[in-house]
Amino acid sequence: METQAALNYSRIAEAIAYIKDNFRAQPNLDDVAEKVHLSPAHFQRLFTEWAGTSPKKFLQYVSVEHAKKILGETRTTLIDATFETGLSSTSRLHDLFINIEGMTPAEYKNGGKNLRINFSYAESPFGSLLVASTAKGVCYLAFEENEEVASAKLKAKFPNAVFQQKLDVMQQNALFIFQHDWSKLNQIKLHLKGTDFQLKIWESLLKIPMGKLSTYGTIAEQVGSPNASRAVGTAIGSNPVAFLIPCHRVIQSSGALGGYMWGTTRKTAIIGWEGAQMYSSKELEL
Repeated sequence: METQAALNYSRIAEAIAYIKDNFRAQPNLDDVAEKVHLSPAHFQRLFTEWAGTSPKKFLQYVSVEHAKKILGETRTTLIDATFETGLSSTSRLHDLFINIEGMTPAEYKNGGKNLRINFSYAESPFGSLLVASTAKGVCYLAFEENEEVASAKLKAKFPNAVFQQKLDVMQQNALFIFQHDWSKLNQIKLHLKGTDFQLKIWESLLKIPMGKLSTYGTIAEQVGSPNASRAVGTAIGSNPVAFLIPCHRVIQSSGALGGYMWGTTRKTAIIGWEGAQMYSSKELEL
């Protein structure tokens, strides 16, 4: 049975997709509310509760055409351009500090043999997810509405590991990232399966501040491989931990969103949600 949180997310995701596909027509509150079969007042409350801002402001955050213009002309970010002199000078809520430890070559090669992996299911602002961890850190996080499908995908990543459905401290610390109290983010640890190049790319993604956007080409330059944008894109696309490593903050140099393993609608929603959190923080500081 679909939970209320999952139902709310599906409605908001549908609204985001509608806004994204019809932004040129500038749909108003009534138009979008009708699309998701809610009254305007109910939709306004639900959307504001979920995103921390109104549907009208959310549209500003996720406008792809606006991203194309500012990235092409001024090389600033979508959020910078939206608020012009706002967030660029605002102190961050918290610096995201995540320790990454790559699995040993033996662990990588044998599919997780001798690894004990705990996993659990949780709700987030972007739908249901599965989070898994070893004794060293979080090794997997994926958005997935179906629990059986989610666990099957996890076990395919580590076919020789021993699994237990259990929520542990590693997972709890990681899930704080979806809350407004982000004081425990420095306790997040990751234990990832990847090549040296992939780990290098994933580490570079952690340097993109919340509320900011980067491009595949910029990431390639930062890791010293300016001509390897395609390889960088492949490494970004293989990110095993959704949201914690913010691959959603990387878009194409043209300003188009580009792909996302967990769906472009969800990517659009996450970018907007992060912008809303940063804007709410700025308002609190004024």
